[in-house]
Amino acid sequence: MAARQVHLVCNAHLDPVWLWEWEEGAAEAVSTFRTAADLCEEFDGFIFNHNEVILYRWIEEYEPELFARIQRLVAEGRWHICGGWYLQPDCNMPSGESFVRQILAGRRYFRSHFNAVPTVAVNFDSFGHCWGLPQILRKSGYEGYLCCRPGPGEIELPQDTFIWVGADGSEVLATRSSVWYNSPLGGARNKVEAWLADHPDEPCGLVLWGVGDHGGGPSRNDLRDLASLLAEHPEHGIVHSTPEGFHAGQRAARGDFPQWRRDINPWGPGCYTSMVRIKQKHRRLECDLYTLEKMAASAWVQGLMDYPSDEISEALQDLLTCEFHDILPGSSAPTVEEMALRLLDHGLEIASRLRARAFFALCSGQPAPADGEIAILAYNPHPFAVDTILEVEFQLADQNWEDTFTNPLVHQNGVAVPCQCEKEQSNLTLDWRKRVAFRATLAPSQMNRFDTKLEVLPKKPALPTIVDDAYLFRTEELEVAVNARTGLVDRLRIGGLDYVGPRAFEPLVMRDNEDPWGMGVRGYREVIGRFELMSPEEGTRFSGVTSGLLPSVRIVEDGPVRTVVEAVMAYGQSAVCQRYKLPKQGTEIEVEIRVFWAEKDRMLKLSIPVPPGDYRYVGQTAFAVTELPTNGDEAVAQQWTAAVSRDGSRALTCINEGTYGSDFSEDGLRMTLLHSPAYSGHPIFDRPIVPQDRFSPRIDQGERVFRFWINGGPAEARLAAVDREAQVHQQCPFVLSFRPSGTGERPKPLVTLSDDAVVLSAAKRAEGDDEALILRLYEPTGQGRETRLSLPWLGGELSVALSPFEVKTLRVNPDTGEVTETDLLEQGV
Repeated sequence: MAARQVHLVCNAHLDPVWLWEWEEGAAEAVSTFRTAADLCEEFDGFIFNHNEVILYRWIEEYEPELFARIQRLVAEGRWHICGGWYLQPDCNMPSGESFVRQILAGRRYFRSHFNAVPTVAVNFDSFGHCWGLPQILRKSGYEGYLCCRPGPGEIELPQDTFIWVGADGSEVLATRSSVWYNSPLGGARNKVEAWLADHPDEPCGLVLWGVGDHGGGPSRNDLRDLASLLAEHPEHGIVHSTPEGFHAGQRAARGDFPQWRRDINPWGPGCYTSMVRIKQKHRRLECDLYTLEKMAASAWVQGLMDYPSDEISEALQDLLTCEFHDILPGSSAPTVEEMALRLLDHGLEIASRLRARAFFALCSGQPAPADGEIAILAYNPHPFAVDTILEVEFQLADQNWEDTFTNPLVHQNGVAVPCQCEKEQSNLTLDWRKRVAFRATLAPSQMNRFDTKLEVLPKKPALPTIVDDAYLFRTEELEVAVNARTGLVDRLRIGGLDYVGPRAFEPLVMRDNEDPWGMGVRGYREVIGRFELMSPEEGTRFSGVTSGLLPSVRIVEDGPVRTVVEAVMAYGQSAVCQRYKLPKQGTEIEVEIRVFWAEKDRMLKLSIPVPPGDYRYVGQTAFAVTELPTNGDEAVAQQWTAAVSRDGSRALTCINEGTYGSDFSEDGLRMTLLHSPAYSGHPIFDRPIVPQDRFSPRIDQGERVFRFWINGGPAEARLAAVDREAQVHQQCPFVLSFRPSGTGERPKPLVTLSDDAVVLSAAKRAEGDDEALILRLYEPTGQGRETRLSLPWLGGELSVALSPFEVKTLRVNPDTGEVTETDLLEQGV
């Protein structure tokens, strides 16, 4: 018997898209799988490994006979379904809930079609791996994880196989293959021999092989060469194997494994920003889908509509596809960018139509408005009360051609709420179309009703003007100073404490190159330019104004709800219109940046200096909060990041809507808005990245819009609140001016939670034919807690205990009211 084992895991890493479009990916999948099936049947003992539902679905649709052959080979143990996900996604930017759906879609497909249940998840080519994955994996039935990036020299892991401990304490056996996932055609034997020479004392080894990236996999010559090697060197115990076989061998060969208690990052930090439209639409589709599910679930369990499972599944497939590790990171060809935007728009349109269906169903029982009044209905999908500023547009009964001005006054239960009329999105200079912003507190998980009365003023109220060098905004809680000479914020004071330094929210231009991945780069720190305030003449021309001269810092909205200050700036061939939305109640300010970008091989960051001090930098990741670097290295996080003073006295939180990259250093926080490298500009040796004899287009040229919500306060309270705040900004209450019929019964809330922090990640119908309600809760603060979960529509409640960062999934039987805990696959635990 051999003293050791070397596990050969043959695969054909096949990007569905990258430098090619999906049709070419489908064609290559058919060719690769056909060749692999031929070789499985020809060579005894050979096992071919492959994952990714999306590829198997193409085979099922386009080559059903080949699909049947693969089913037979899987049953015979000659073809191994590995990984078991929908595809190999980016493993930093999808939300925790989206990772669950990647796995759930994959598990259901492979179990149904192949009776296969992999126990080692595989993401060979993903560009780093977030800290929330161990919990997600364990609660989805996985025991192990296999990846390749970042490689040796890019991260100092304790060894290539280790126990990966998640934020909640979950553990999986993880392997980082340091010899990559593929091999050149005819080079498999050389790769195995090189591994043997480099690892003479390794008791259990892994060698991944097969032509990859554009498919290919095994070849007849490679398999003959390997057969010779196995015969010549039986002492090495070389076997054709699977990821599960390798991990079983590792556990048998070793006693203990070292632990790793953080994310597995970074790799390719440029990918946190490339192709920002894909990132923003991905975030929007994530959040619109999960909002829709909550609304549809509430209407479904109360008999108001059928649950649209098939339609939601179609939109979800659009989302999962666009999370692929060359789509979401923005490293593909321009035609793939166009395809992804179409796909995301397709999913968004499905979600939009279904959300409207659920909204109108949930309007049941709402009384018709009084004569002369306009009803506004707002559905809060969250299981907690939401205090927020809502915006809605509506049409007056008729056009007003006079100089008078109709002013909407919003009421809730007969009581006036702070409101103001703002500029509508269109540009008809008639008193007809109205946009109203109003502050309201929305009751949890239900429809909220507002009624608008109309008053007629002699003329439209005039806006205040800025007369000094700075505009100073003050409330009892908040003080903001906007410098009229720079357009930047020089003071953000909350509760008497300063949270930013001078020149906050300054757009900075950073040195970059043509590489969208940022290979070999840890950060983008060299400032080569700054946007500066336009002159009145430049700003007026840029603003499209032809009558008079505008100041380049001005107030564009003002009322009982908020003041909006606008500044216009320029750099090179680019321009920025920046708005500060300053609330009359509360301390959260919104910063909106509309960028007109025409720079090449440059990066744009938004600088937010912080007062001097000793800070941690932390950010949200999938079902966890992770420590981020404070040395200026580029970091990846999801819906929010925070600069936290180490003495706990304060934290500055920054919520985004699709901005994943940032850095933090003694210069403060810098959010990475966009960068403009070449499409798929891959560095190779010292060659120029792009051709030097023609025009090469760059990524993210043109108009892009970014929004951030900034708040500050004592660290513990701020960090306890920010997850819910971020969720409210992403999964927004659905607001519409609508005249209900007054018929039907008013539905009850779907679910409420008694505490101030626990998040409802999902509320949906169970998969398949199971007519149960699935509720998924998440503890986001790192502090164990207990919450009282109420189901008003069912008349029941229960106490739910959650440990730090725990995700807990509950199955509710609508007929009996029985509540049981399940795993993430919706199976009992």
